Amino acid sequence: MAEDKLQRELSNRHIQLIAIGGAIGTGLFLGSGESVHLAGPSILLTYVIVGFVLFMFMRAMGEILLSNLGFKSFGDIAHHYIGPIAGFMVGWTYWLTWIISGMAEVTAVAKYVSYWYPTVPNWLTAAFTILVLVALNLFSAKLFGELEFWLSIIKVITIVALIIVGIVMIVLGMKTSYGQASVTNLWSRGGFFPNGIQGFLMAFQMAIFSFIGIELIGITAGETKNPHKTIPQAINNVPARILIFYIGSLAVIMSVVPWDKLNPADSPYVKLFGLIGIPFAAGIINFVVLTAAASSCNSGIFANSRTMYGLAGRKQGPPFLHKTNKHGVPHYAILVTCGLLSISVILNAVFKDATKVFVQITIFSTVLNILIWTLIMIAYLNYVKRNPELHKDSKFKMPGGKYMAFVILAFFAFIFIILLINSSTRIGVLFIPVWAIILWIMYQKYKKESDKAKVKME
Repeated sequence: MAEDKLQRELSNRHIQLIAIGGAIGTGLFLGSGESVHLAGPSILLTYVIVGFVLFMFMRAMGEILLSNLGFKSFGDIAHHYIGPIAGFMVGWTYWLTWIISGMAEVTAVAKYVSYWYPTVPNWLTAAFTILVLVALNLFSAKLFGELEFWLSIIKVITIVALIIVGIVMIVLGMKTSYGQASVTNLWSRGGFFPNGIQGFLMAFQMAIFSFIGIELIGITAGETKNPHKTIPQAINNVPARILIFYIGSLAVIMSVVPWDKLNPADSPYVKLFGLIGIPFAAGIINFVVLTAAASSCNSGIFANSRTMYGLAGRKQGPPFLHKTNKHGVPHYAILVTCGLLSISVILNAVFKDATKVFVQITIFSTVLNILIWTLIMIAYLNYVKRNPELHKDSKFKMPGGKYMAFVILAFFAFIFIILLINSSTRIGVLFIPVWAIILWIMYQKYKKESDKAKVKME
């Protein structure tokens, strides 16, 4: 039925800024302090490697999406090129990652608001945030794109301002309480690898976490006005964004503030803004990370609702989730998503510091995202094998084809090994078999229902 179809309302500027927003999350603003603590200046090389691999992953994803505009989610791709159970696993796993991340982001918004209004209960702020986001998402995909556009602009302006100010300080050789601002700080304090190879490798987990959400471009494909133009543009601009927003900003920060003077618990961005003498620097960054958290949660609601819409369309989820309202958005899927996010309201009311709980839980989101990316690359290999002519004629081919796909898969396996070795992240990897068993049980239920429906039709 026409009323149950998604509408193509996202323009080129929406997609471009959604792509930027996906590449700049709270992981960069807050998690980069821990990354620098682990790797020192070599974190720059970490971001180069992770950024390159994920750009190639995005190229593979883009090639598949543009080969068949009927794909509306990652679950659709896995279902088509690996099998129904793979599509089921990818769809519900992606759903879980955004539920976990969304609860963490809602809690983060509440914490940031308490910076200005400490007497306002966190649970109340969390509830208000969810209500606002659900209202905005119910109207249209265009409104979602508009909100992401402006939230992403705030993040971009902040980082560009920081880079410009930092460069001026370096060129003028300004002296701070930490010494003279100079690029030599990148190698003069213990070398480029001050904590050795181990520190360098351990930083990969935080770098991966910082990039979660970069794949969101793929979810927007089904609601993009001109996908053959906007999707390639958005993906091809990813390397420049990584160079500027990740590598550029952190190189400037560590040139002004030596890496060993940065507190892993604090945001490096707050530290640099504080050094330039702006009295309300902490307030500015607090506002920026608040918008970053709200943006991430908003993206999660969008991604989850479209994922559930796709699952229901393949008879792998409750049928009502495939319904759309008059604005062409899957309203029931949005309401279910936000209903589950409301668990964070209860947790914020029960626990005094629910943030610590969510920080531990987000490792599951990171591990599950890598699992999804791995399955998408396996789907890509099957796409190349089954459709050699389609791959050959593609105007947006991944460089290296199947050989690059094997390199990417090897990198993901390497990340899994690192996460398994590290005692603080091991539980996330060990959770995968448990989640796989839960999904298998769920899949058997939907498969039986689907088989019964087929028998009745016959």
